[in-house]
Amino acid sequence: MSVYLDHAATTPMVDDAISAMTAQMRQLGNPSSLHTPGRASRKVIEQARESLAKEIGCVASEIIFTASGTEANNIALKGLYWKGKGVGRNVIVISAIEHHAILDPAQWLSDHEGAEIISIGVTSAGVLDLTQLSELLADRADEIAVISIMHSNNETGVLQPIDHVVALASAHGIAVHSDAVQSFKKVPLSFSELGLTALSLSAHKIGGPLGIGVLVLKRGLEIPALLHGGGQEREIRSGTLNAPAIVGASAAASASYLSDHVRALRNELVEGIVRVIPDAYINGANAEKLLPGIVNATFPGTESDTLLLLLDAQAIAASTGSACSAGVQRPSHVLLAMGHNDKSARSSLRFSLGATTTLADINQVIEALPSVIERARAANLR
Repeated sequence: MSVYLDHAATTPMVDDAISAMTAQMRQLGNPSSLHTPGRASRKVIEQARESLAKEIGCVASEIIFTASGTEANNIALKGLYWKGKGVGRNVIVISAIEHHAILDPAQWLSDHEGAEIISIGVTSAGVLDLTQLSELLADRADEIAVISIMHSNNETGVLQPIDHVVALASAHGIAVHSDAVQSFKKVPLSFSELGLTALSLSAHKIGGPLGIGVLVLKRGLEIPALLHGGGQEREIRSGTLNAPAIVGASAAASASYLSDHVRALRNELVEGIVRVIPDAYINGANAEKLLPGIVNATFPGTESDTLLLLLDAQAIAASTGSACSAGVQRPSHVLLAMGHNDKSARSSLRFSLGATTTLADINQVIEALPSVIERARAANLR
């Protein structure tokens, strides 16, 4: 029996999303067309927008549909930076543990648009250093165009203090964006209650289809567009709207996420790991708040890519959680920011659970780990 513990990468579509998407794929009509089929397509999109708004805690008109969470991040970060740059603000503030969907566009803005990027560190538990952020704002607030801090980390599952970030930034009139791709439906999340300027989400992390993301942008706020064309989505994201994917995303967001079930299984996995591998270390375990379904474990004396292959050979899918470029494995920048060295960062795996995970899956992983770790350590000594 195969075990899939890589839900943070993508998760199986829920039945309601498959049904809604399949039904819509049989319908004809460009939602920008004025004829009857076009208006029918537009109607289902707006109904989906209203439904999603209730789940996100925002106004329907604040939702901008994109093709991915990555695109939503790019639109938000670049658009808010360009808006700030227009009034003399040239600094972008991010955390040291952001996803590459923020790190890379930030670097692009530095290379091509003259942005200054300031990275805020994290504690050994993986939580944003609010003291460092406060000191930066006290010194250079009038230079900052946008602050972008993820709601929860995709590698460790550690939740970040976004409410405190917004409170600090609001005192200086600074826009705050948050990548909440991993958090949506797994923990309480409300755009309006957080007071954010912008928020990014992705459907395929919650049982929806691939290829559809959401940018929530505060109403009344206009930012420069990345895509120009038909003027769809407040003229911020032109392009024919993907009605089947949008209704699939809405259906997935309306489905219940079994947080208690997933958290209980996560706890079983953590307890099992430290029981069968006593020197294993659970990253982020000391954080006050965690996502219910992510376990990032360091196994001293191993290489994460070897672990991954050995687990895969036993039909267990996990993740290294680190970037891989041109076939060269790199240590996780998240773990390095938390105080790991290159060696220990390369000895870590991410197990991410979802609603379809079972206790049998967890037991299978725990049973397989001793031999996997033993073989990985032996390979590392050669």
